[in-house]
Amino acid sequence: QVQLVESGGGLVQAGDPLRLACAASGRTYTQRSWGCFRQPPGRERELVSAVNWNGAYTDYGDSVKGRFTISRDNAKRTVYLQMNSLKTEDTAAYYCASAPTSRPTKWASDYDYWGQGTQVTVSS
Repeated sequence: QVQLVESGGGLVQAGDPLRLACAASGRTYTQRSWGCFRQPPGRERELVSAVNWNGAYTDYGDSVKGRFTISRDNAKRTVYLQMNSLKTEDTAAYYCASAPTSRPTKWASDYDYWGQGTQVTVSS
């Protein structure tokens, strides 16, 4: 079992930065890929970013490339998503997830553990 807890969400203004953190506990943490998804109101869940177990491989959704950066600190069992230049369209519930894959995957169905989510609201 893997438990995931997100933190760092909140209300910010357009252009502001924000950093999300996903802390993991449980038996397995390393050797797994980690992803961050978001679900805007009325829309499907979409990949924001993903990273493999050692940080060597990352993937980003097209809308966040160049603005968001994912990283992981295995010693702290935590994955971070640094979000810069936030836009109103980044408003969504953000979820971290873990997948038993060696490379980051963009498919939500590949992830078997999910956090409860944290809300990010960007005002204009």
